[in-house]
Amino acid sequence: MAPHRHRRDAAWAAEPGGYSSLKELLFYPAMGIADRFFYYPTRVRYDSPDEHGLAFESVCFCSDGGVRLHGWFLPATGAARGTVVHAHGNAGNVSAHFPYVAWLPGCGWNVLCFDYRGYGQSQGRPTRAGTLADVRAAIEYVRTRADVDPAGVVLFGQSIGGTLGLVAAAGRDDLRGLVIDGAFAAYRREAREMLRRSLLWGVAGLVSRYLVSDDDSPIGIMDRLPDVPKLFICGTADRIVKAEHTIDLYEAAPGPKRLHVIEDGEHCDWVFSDTDEHRTRVTAFLDECVNSGSHPAGV
Repeated sequence: MAPHRHRRDAAWAAEPGGYSSLKELLFYPAMGIADRFFYYPTRVRYDSPDEHGLAFESVCFCSDGGVRLHGWFLPATGAARGTVVHAHGNAGNVSAHFPYVAWLPGCGWNVLCFDYRGYGQSQGRPTRAGTLADVRAAIEYVRTRADVDPAGVVLFGQSIGGTLGLVAAAGRDDLRGLVIDGAFAAYRREAREMLRRSLLWGVAGLVSRYLVSDDDSPIGIMDRLPDVPKLFICGTADRIVKAEHTIDLYEAAPGPKRLHVIEDGEHCDWVFSDTDEHRTRVTAFLDECVNSGSHPAGV
């Protein structure tokens, strides 16, 4: 189910590489000094599940520091196969990003889509450490729900949500699988590549080296990922996060793992394809995650 296109575009306009103004472009190098420049949150309500005929529950839960986060829980149609925690991209808020997973309830999956701190109705201000804590809090929250089987939780991260999701998953033993779509491997590398395609191309190396931190970059923690199925997705025409980032993450990840490269695919756009090929591939992978013989520790 595709969202109303103008609502989706409103959020995408501020994705890295899709700057809506020269001012945003010039502020981009400051993201290492002030993390807020890596994020483009809004409080605007772009869309709602009820406009798509979806059942949903508005939920709140706390992250580190008592920051109150808001999200939407979309129950599966019929008996749930499992539960997907969706970590969205860096712009807009959950009301612009839930259409990326709005098709999953109809395939038998519960979905928790939530906003990082500072986005939508969530409290606080986004920071790298804070948003990472928020992904962890979302996983922990959903596993406490009476209508969720804690042994069937899969994390689905897109764009910066995939970057955060990999780090959040490191060292965990309570997930059944990971779907990582269009994530970048390292903050400094992503900044350098974006700057090289901007008016600041001549100083891209210096700016990214001295003003952008590589703290909590996923490429450095791949050996700590849990022994669960992992699906990495990228598009060869992605101008926001090069496909090579995903390929490098895939190669560094322990198995079991799978790589799905979409020829001519742009940034996370496979969800809105005219065919069901990619969705079918993802749902088949999700089913494999929960039907595998291993279970998260403690459940």
